[in-house]
Amino acid sequence: MTDIRRTVLWVVFTMSLIFLWDGWQKFNGHPSMFAPATAKPQIATQLPASAPPVATAMAAASAPATAGSAPVAAPIQLVQIKTDVLDVTLSTQGGTITRLQLSKYLDNPEPALFDPLLEAVGLKKKLEIQHPPIELMNPEHGYSAQTGLVGAKGEPLPTHQTVMTLLPGDRELKDGQDQLVVKMESAEVGGVKLIKTFTFKRGEYLVGVRHEIVNVGTAPITPQLYLQLVRDGHVVKSGPSMAPNAFTGPALYNEKGAFHTIKFDDIDKGKVDIEKQADNGWVAMIQHYFVSAWLPETKGQREFFVQQVPGSSPQQYRVGMLFSLPQLAPGASESQDDRLFVGPQEENKLATLAPNLQLVKDYGIFKALSQPLFWLLDHLHQMIGNWGWAIIALVVLLKVAFYWLNASAYRSMAKMKAVGPRIQALNERFKDDPAGKQQEMMRIYKEEKINPLGSCLPILVQMPFFMGLYWVLLSSVEMRGAPWLGWIGDLSQRDPYFILPLIMMASSLFQVWLNPKATDPVQAKMMWLMPIMFGVMFFVFPSGLVLYWLTNNLLSIAQQWVINRRLGVTNNS
Repeated sequence: MTDIRRTVLWVVFTMSLIFLWDGWQKFNGHPSMFAPATAKPQIATQLPASAPPVATAMAAASAPATAGSAPVAAPIQLVQIKTDVLDVTLSTQGGTITRLQLSKYLDNPEPALFDPLLEAVGLKKKLEIQHPPIELMNPEHGYSAQTGLVGAKGEPLPTHQTVMTLLPGDRELKDGQDQLVVKMESAEVGGVKLIKTFTFKRGEYLVGVRHEIVNVGTAPITPQLYLQLVRDGHVVKSGPSMAPNAFTGPALYNEKGAFHTIKFDDIDKGKVDIEKQADNGWVAMIQHYFVSAWLPETKGQREFFVQQVPGSSPQQYRVGMLFSLPQLAPGASESQDDRLFVGPQEENKLATLAPNLQLVKDYGIFKALSQPLFWLLDHLHQMIGNWGWAIIALVVLLKVAFYWLNASAYRSMAKMKAVGPRIQALNERFKDDPAGKQQEMMRIYKEEKINPLGSCLPILVQMPFFMGLYWVLLSSVEMRGAPWLGWIGDLSQRDPYFILPLIMMASSLFQVWLNPKATDPVQAKMMWLMPIMFGVMFFVFPSGLVLYWLTNNLLSIAQQWVINRRLGVTNNS
């Protein structure tokens, strides 16, 4: 049994060293051992030409506009639209959203590891930085929301490349206004005119987009409408420095094929396996904390596509839907209402917008545990009003739920501490007989009804919940910028002054003192060394996670102390 425990401890100790080294490498600007280095993004000089996947439509939509096919109504304009939560740049080339900022979310990266501490002791001057809002869509990465038309037989129609005319109207949501409407219309292309109407509402990240197609020609036409999101493969790193990158890339959902995320590498390799035909569903582009998604308002047959944008440099990717509209006779018109969501991954709000839209939130491999933990944490937050105190309340509830399981393990540990002197005496009696010593130890354990591996049980019970909560803190935009008290201004980032990790380290060392003393001198040293190693690792963990572990430690110490006293075990045993 001692050999098994020693092996487990050595494995944990070795993995701790590996993770610590990996964190140090990343802190010094070197690539992580567990993930490839992120390629440096290149600047796109122009909006990439992109189009829906149908072979006959692709050429028509990708081809540049010419005087014969798409008369230029006016020079290309970039129009700034402002609401209380969105700052949007609309291009009159196709009515495309080329830039979008989230006014309520500031781009506030984690400071260098020791900068706050150096600033606190006066060894470094604090820089007053005005952090800009998060820019979710931008031309630098070709990230845009595009729509347009193609003919069922490849006829040229207004696409996202067609220059449109901006109609008069307000460009900023004024005090007292609940919504802002912006209209653009194209010149005639192939006998068809396209009118786009964008509706922005106060306090909402959801933009209404109406497409009105008018046949101004002399022949019937069967148009197809495409909605797509385009961006390059750059992964935006945010959150804790040692945290794994959350998923970045396209996603789609329909009832037939369920929810799918598609890696950029899989698109490059042609490994895209999706349900392409459905009468429902949506498409999205996901990155850490935020998402953009096309959400059609009504059911209707559509074709899904995920692919590279041909000829783009750097390589661009698109995800979208293609709708077949009814045939339009000369003079007839048809309209379709869709919604574009561009904003934070607030799980409860996403669930109300479209079926399973909340699935864009990346919980990693601990999804089955992280989702109910977030549900419980969210309800506690609604009652308490502070995410930090909600985390503490969550730990209390978990300790209550596992009280008897932990109590059994702590009783086993207390008994081991009580028989410690007898085990120590065996070292002298069986100095040259390890096998005899092991046999006698097993006899004592059996006689006292002690499980030698019982001391591992509390950690084994805690670890899944620890990892589940880690992913909750990592993926929940609700935690981003959420304060607890005093110096903890953001539970999703590390403690700037390392106060919580140091207290947690001290509590872990106190737990070692409470627990039975290892009979093996090497093992005994490791038991004291491991809390220090883990404490150092927690320097770069989200402060919310350190708060969880510290609270758990303190409650465990209280429970162990009470059990030791009840069994008459003194700390000098």
